[in-house]
Amino acid sequence: MAKGNHPVPVTSFLEGSVHQGVLGNGLKIVTDAVPYVHSITLGIQIEAGSRDDPEQCPGLAHFIEHAIFKGTKRRSYLDIARNIEKNGGYLDAYTTKEQTCIYLRCLPEHLEPSFDLLSDLVCDPIFPPEEILKEKEVVIEEISSVNDTPEELIFEEFDLRSFPNHPIGRPILGTEKSVEGFSDSDLKNFMRQHYVPHKMLLTATGKVHHDDIMRLGERFLGSLAETPGHQYLRQPFLPEHYTPFTVKLKKRLFQAQIVLGTAIARQDPLYYSLMVLNSMLGNGMSSLLNLELREKRGLAYNVFSSVTFCDDLTALNIYAGTDSNKTKISLQLIGELLKSDALLHPDPEEVRAAKTKLLGYHIMGLEKMTRRMSQTASDLSYFGRYIEPEEKTAEIEAVTADTIAEAALLILHEAPCSTLVYKPGK
Repeated sequence: MAKGNHPVPVTSFLEGSVHQGVLGNGLKIVTDAVPYVHSITLGIQIEAGSRDDPEQCPGLAHFIEHAIFKGTKRRSYLDIARNIEKNGGYLDAYTTKEQTCIYLRCLPEHLEPSFDLLSDLVCDPIFPPEEILKEKEVVIEEISSVNDTPEELIFEEFDLRSFPNHPIGRPILGTEKSVEGFSDSDLKNFMRQHYVPHKMLLTATGKVHHDDIMRLGERFLGSLAETPGHQYLRQPFLPEHYTPFTVKLKKRLFQAQIVLGTAIARQDPLYYSLMVLNSMLGNGMSSLLNLELREKRGLAYNVFSSVTFCDDLTALNIYAGTDSNKTKISLQLIGELLKSDALLHPDPEEVRAAKTKLLGYHIMGLEKMTRRMSQTASDLSYFGRYIEPEEKTAEIEAVTADTIAEAALLILHEAPCSTLVYKPGK
């Protein structure tokens, strides 16, 4: 390590106190007691996302995330909204390719009624027909919003073209046609298959006590039962499911949109090296992409990279928005950068800077309770266990120039990069 550089410490102030338990029905519970906050973030994560949608029903997992807010056996949609907000809390949810999360934030004195509400949503939704019809219109408007936002739409189309024969390529929101076609039995069958104890995780973060959460979990979620019969098996990803392509399309827009990317099979030994590689390549003002395309040449206002770790694959994407006449030079510079010594023979000082930047993001993220909640769930889903902050810090610190070069060779050269460009035009 160069003189004057020191590892970023993870203090006990940020660590919290993590405990794990399992209810009698097999539902896992993780509590993260954080002494310096005065609220509770309570979440239920379901191991089912858009890649688990039935083939004929793309967007179903996401639609159910909406639909459970429309009423339960004990509450109308108005009761649901008012019950949490009258106590100063809020409800939210999100769906990814592989998970659905329903969560809330509340004050400690309102934990019990908030727990009751959250469990009611995932255990006893009734999907009132008139409310479901209205919610279909809401989700179709959400799809229209994405279609009107080229920097979002291009990522959806990129995935569709990259994985044409695998469910990981399906859009999370589905299509207008698929949403209109969802039936009551579609919703209930999906929930019977996926909203079951062995596929669910309850996380409680903030001003919590583990024993209290276990007691409330048994009371409100302990009666949730497994569905008898055949268990769902997620379709695995194989390298041949990725289909490289280069496509340029004309769209009604003012700025050209560029996405490059590739995908490989899951690579656990290089997990943290890939994270640091992404930090160097396209995360932040000092990243290689931002310096080369924006700061040095003024080609793009927004340029970045991202790495996504799924259950059985790792994907890297690069995005840039630029003038239509500058797409060729932008693509050329990105291609040169991906083959450059900056990634294949990285400077140890640049590696150190990228690691410190990543550690800073990680530690500051621990101060956000929803981030802690989702990170805990991600650890359990991806690694099968909770990863202590000290362990993550040590793993990031252990990344070297050699392991970054190995990661770059693997993800950038094992499978060809694909390119999708939207150019202004009719």
